[in-house]
Amino acid sequence: MKLKLSRRAKIALMIFVGIYIAVGVVNVTFLSRENMSEAFKNIANRWVVKLPFGKGILNRINPFTLIMTWTIMIVIIVAAAKFRKFRLVPDRKQSAIESLLQYVYEVVEGSIPDERFVRPTFYIACTLFVFVAFSNVLGGAVPGVSLSVNSQGDVEKVILFSDLWFSPTADINTNASLAVFVLIISHAFAIKAKGFKAWLKAWFEPNPIMFPMNVVGELAKPISHSLRLFGNVAGGAMLVYMLSYMVKYLFMPVVLWGFFGLFIGLVQALVFTVLAVAYISAALS
Repeated sequence: MKLKLSRRAKIALMIFVGIYIAVGVVNVTFLSRENMSEAFKNIANRWVVKLPFGKGILNRINPFTLIMTWTIMIVIIVAAAKFRKFRLVPDRKQSAIESLLQYVYEVVEGSIPDERFVRPTFYIACTLFVFVAFSNVLGGAVPGVSLSVNSQGDVEKVILFSDLWFSPTADINTNASLAVFVLIISHAFAIKAKGFKAWLKAWFEPNPIMFPMNVVGELAKPISHSLRLFGNVAGGAMLVYMLSYMVKYLFMPVVLWGFFGLFIGLVQALVFTVLAVAYISAALS
């Protein structure tokens, strides 16, 4: 279906795009180094609180990650309770949910070789997808709160509705935890399906000399699994922030938030879920 525009609409659109680009160029050209550094001084900072116990990285937490993680979990639980009872004749919302669940189930069913683990893997896949999708969308498309953090990690100022909500998936610790969970559950399924001896023997196949390589390969899975999601979410948020600042006061920030927050966020959630299913499938094969 082609979009037909009148001549007047085409002229208006061309004028709008021209003004839009001109304003963006002016913003970029006349931004002083001081203003640019002021705008981006907090872009990589995190609210870090040191715990009274532990050493090194084990005695530090990001309270914003915990707050947003629990907030998203509560929202998911409330939404799931609302849609717990499906109607015999579905409406649009129920049809969308059923289509999504059917798609995930077909992916799992076509990937998992052992029928006993299709349904448990389906539950895990749906949980991962919903949580990661909520996190990505909330952190990439919904205006929220920004923090001014000093070099020591202390919060100096809280500004409402001036930035995006902090996404838990923009914290490598969240992604690493999910990836390690997938690694553990995949080998737990493998032990249950093959037996402990067969599972242990697989580490030395096709030749015992390959044992170190097999270990490295398994350890690389959660690393790549978590870094892929972290890089896309954190990098996308930084890109949106910088581009939005260059063309501020216009509509581009909203467009960018919508694209990176909704489209890219959902795609990355699906990729993370499919990779989790693939890792479980590989362990069961």
